[in-house]
Amino acid sequence: MIDPLAEIVALLQPSLPFSKTASGAGHWRVDGAGDGSPFFAVILEGSARLALAGADELTLAADDFVLIPAAARFTMASTEPTPAAVGADPLRVTRLDGETRHGDPTGAPNMRVLIGRLAFGSPDPSLVAALLPQHLLVRGQSRLTALVQMIRSEAQAQRPAKAMVLERLLQLLLIEALRSDCAGMEAPGLLRGLADRHLGPAIRRLHEAPARAWTVEELAATAMLSRSVFFARFQQQTGLAPMQYLLSWRMALAKDMLRRRDGGLKEIAERIGYGSASAFSTAFTRFVGLPPSQFAPADRALPEPAPAL
Repeated sequence: MIDPLAEIVALLQPSLPFSKTASGAGHWRVDGAGDGSPFFAVILEGSARLALAGADELTLAADDFVLIPAAARFTMASTEPTPAAVGADPLRVTRLDGETRHGDPTGAPNMRVLIGRLAFGSPDPSLVAALLPQHLLVRGQSRLTALVQMIRSEAQAQRPAKAMVLERLLQLLLIEALRSDCAGMEAPGLLRGLADRHLGPAIRRLHEAPARAWTVEELAATAMLSRSVFFARFQQQTGLAPMQYLLSWRMALAKDMLRRRDGGLKEIAERIGYGSASAFSTAFTRFVGLPPSQFAPADRALPEPAPAL
């Protein structure tokens, strides 16, 4: 059976353009200005306070993992309540052997963290928004810490098939974080839909056969609910109406096939449930804002189909 969570994570093609180890000692503070890209941190030892724009302050401890899909301004600071000693600068940054030190460069660290920035080879905002909550916090799971350390080690080494190994490890990291008991249930989205005992089977059926001419009645029968109850429940749990979700997934598949040059317009149209290339082109243009021929790489643009008579 198709696993929608694994399918979407694989489609996003995560990569790791940046990572580093940092530590804090004494009274320290980091004022960060994110660039809007996904950011993660895992506390390796000690503790820290993390304040995100528009969210309650978090206190992080060893093995806590936090993922911010669109990082903006944030502050990370020591949990010690005592102020810095006279003359000490909590914003001081020192480059030590193998890590960045915040605060006292000579004191024993009270926090060590591994941070990184993610990038997606398939940068589909609708997929990211459907999959990831505003921030994801997973507490005390050493499996995630071990995965992050493996990712860091692989990123620093020069081994055969490095890119493939990194992509697989990052996929595992995202799946492990997202399927944790505390992940992604606060806001509507895919995780809440999959966790629903009625909606989960219907969502899996959509992913198994995206080209099928589904109706709300058929999906409601799969969920063993009436049409009206199914429609309301689907929208409440996922944030989208059933046919909107199906359209979003079809367009995500189409964008991936266009990027990879996996078939011509007619073949792509058939694989996601459109009777003709022109019908697919019209739907794609309405959904994405530009025609498939312009979405494909410019040096290998696909010809537009002739308009339907």
